[in-house]
Amino acid sequence: MSTVCEFELNGKQEIFEFGKVAKQANGSVLAKLGNAVVLATVVSEFDNPVEEDFTPLTVQYVEKTYASAKLPGGFIKREAKPSDFETLTSRVIDRSLRPLFPKGYVYPTTITVMVLSADKNVDLQVLALNAASAALYTSNLPIKKSVVGVRVAKVEGEYIVNPNSEQLNESTLDLYVAGTKEELLMIEMKAISSEEMVEIDIEAFTKVHKTNEMSEDELVEAISVAQNALKASNETYEIGFQSVSKEAVEIKLVEFTIDEAVIKHVRDNYLEEIKFALQKLAKSERATELKDVSKKIMADTYCSSNGIEFSTIYEAVSLVKREVVRAMIVNDKVRADGRGLKEVRPITIETNILPSAHSSCLFTRGETQALVVGTLAGTKDGQMYEVLTEKSTRVENFMVHYNFPGFSVGEAKPMFGVGRRELGHGNLAKKALEATIDKDYEDTVRLVSEILESNGSSSMATVCGGSLALKAAGVPVSSLVAGVAMGMVVEGNNYSVLTDIMGLEDHDGDMDFKVAGTKEGITALQMDIKLGGIELSVLREALYQAKEGREHILGIMEEAALEIVPSEALPLVEQFAIDPSKIMVVIGKAGSTIKEIIEKFSVSIDLDRDSGNVKVSGENKQNVLDACEHIKSISSSSRRDNDKKSIDFEKLYEIDEVLTGKVVRITDFGAFVELPKGGEGLLHISKLSKERVTRVEDVLKVEDNVEIKVLKVKKDRIELALNGI
Repeated sequence: MSTVCEFELNGKQEIFEFGKVAKQANGSVLAKLGNAVVLATVVSEFDNPVEEDFTPLTVQYVEKTYASAKLPGGFIKREAKPSDFETLTSRVIDRSLRPLFPKGYVYPTTITVMVLSADKNVDLQVLALNAASAALYTSNLPIKKSVVGVRVAKVEGEYIVNPNSEQLNESTLDLYVAGTKEELLMIEMKAISSEEMVEIDIEAFTKVHKTNEMSEDELVEAISVAQNALKASNETYEIGFQSVSKEAVEIKLVEFTIDEAVIKHVRDNYLEEIKFALQKLAKSERATELKDVSKKIMADTYCSSNGIEFSTIYEAVSLVKREVVRAMIVNDKVRADGRGLKEVRPITIETNILPSAHSSCLFTRGETQALVVGTLAGTKDGQMYEVLTEKSTRVENFMVHYNFPGFSVGEAKPMFGVGRRELGHGNLAKKALEATIDKDYEDTVRLVSEILESNGSSSMATVCGGSLALKAAGVPVSSLVAGVAMGMVVEGNNYSVLTDIMGLEDHDGDMDFKVAGTKEGITALQMDIKLGGIELSVLREALYQAKEGREHILGIMEEAALEIVPSEALPLVEQFAIDPSKIMVVIGKAGSTIKEIIEKFSVSIDLDRDSGNVKVSGENKQNVLDACEHIKSISSSSRRDNDKKSIDFEKLYEIDEVLTGKVVRITDFGAFVELPKGGEGLLHISKLSKERVTRVEDVLKVEDNVEIKVLKVKKDRIELALNGI
């Protein structure tokens, strides 16, 4: 016989039905909100414990296309590989519920959430976590604490808890928080950019891109709103679910204990060796040095006479190592690699090191190194994907792909498919960078981050390298974005917040906290709390410490951005407008004319039928210019000369020749100068003065007449310097 629990929360009617379906599972529920129906089940094998000291929990979030009355896309009409959204949602549920499992729970457990009916006005990620938590809370597992997920939006300055899709589309904030009635467990946040009309003159307006970064205090305020909603929802659920909760099964929580005498032997006799090993361990995520110390201990008479196994000694060494690391941080305010608590490891940056790529950035921070490579393509070249609640296919025009090969941490393992961790890190970097890209920019951008070396926060290295790769590719961004990984160690009433944590501190610490943003504020945040909650005052302190680290990194990145020299592989893009009524003339019958232009000139062409805007791009400058002339000629009654030849700089100009030209365009990396014999030349920012120049505008402005010297001449390109430099 089924039992129904109904709640009114945040202005919405929620229904949870127990005992109707999936009754052989340890716990199951049908959760309903609007027209959305989700089935969540929990199954645990009490008779099949694992031998290792960890909880073997698997979470699966699965969307069925029948839930929206449509067939799966593609050739095979059956759900197969999980989508990115399914994988990321599974990860969110896992990170939110895993802290509930008590230490020593070693029984294989699977939480499955299936979307049976979808509703475009229902946040499936929130409903999925709440359903999974309800199934777990009412199961016979020894877990009697509820977890809730809430999303917070900010529309016209007002916070909205669990917004509908329309409200989220208008929001400048997407904040997802999971926690119990007392504790925050998981936080994900991203800023959402917008456009505003700004008055520049009487009755004259211009459209301005706004990144909508959040200040530290604003973010704490938003999290506080979420925390209040979490408390109210969890209290409601726990009271309402009491009558349907199964009695918890008495199971053995395995204690992985080591004889205190063994730990004391290691601590008393090998403490200095462990401290010395820590100095080397600070250079790597691998625990090779600890294994060497353990082998040395195994050879002493104490171990041989007592028959102690290597695994026991290694575990004792790891425990003493953890004690040392945490004591150094909390008591001595110093870290294993000698840094202060707020100190960021040394950073080096190189841009456009790959000559055949559109852009690239090698970002190295300490022993973490990311090579981020940018590729540009047309609007139609984006990644097609499906959303469960929509019939049509969407196109993603900004992608961040993160790869973590084994060699980055010295492991001899081949590269396989992308895992949940890779997807999660790439998604975090995308959230951090996306809001800074001008909303009018419609081309496709793909960033690929290859982690070449890792010892802490490769995702934040991806953010830094990715921001510079966007800049190097000429993508219009509002500002640079830097990311920093924070940590925390708590011992009793004392705690220390760490900036730029390494792998050792992530493993032995109590919090993993990643913050990315510009100088104006935070664009993305991800937090996992291991110690069971965090006070908002401590969170505010950590955010402000992260701000210091972020601004330090941004200063280094801004210097590197001044040194960017555009890659010769960058495609040339020309845009112009024609009479919209002539667009069909350019397209031709069944697309014959535009296909002919594309094949003849080896270019890509994007047409906007409403505005008449034409965008032509390609790798060969002359082909692009010729294609533009050809399109203009066939769309105009006054035909132009399609055989117009390009300017051959090698015939017109000589190296070291001194000329006078006019500045026609200024960019971040230099100025373009109109030359007296025809064409334009690049006057790079580094060639403006013998002293360092921060902004081109500090030296030149458009329409200036300048005396320049020819430095380098190619057939279709000329490089200049101010005369006398």
